[in-house]
Amino acid sequence: MAGGWAKDGSVQEQIESTVEDAVERSRSRLPGGESLTHCEECDEQIPEARRTAVPGVRLCIECQAEQDKRDSAGAGFNRRASKDSQLR
Repeated sequence: MAGGWAKDGSVQEQIESTVEDAVERSRSRLPGGESLTHCEECDEQIPEARRTAVPGVRLCIECQAEQDKRDSAGAGFNRRASKDSQLR
């Protein structure tokens, strides 16, 4: 049962979407396959030590740090429509 302007099942859809995004992000970080010799973002050479330490690495350290910032900025809860925040 949805309240207000939300359609039935919209909360569950939002939860499932959040879970799917988290799973996709996690899967993209799993080591798999060969490490690249050059970063797929900036085409800089990836040091041998990084390729050995992180099997399946696809990004250089700088590009990986930028991606981690973007990923962490989008994570979290959508509290704009929660009833708790409206009651305060």
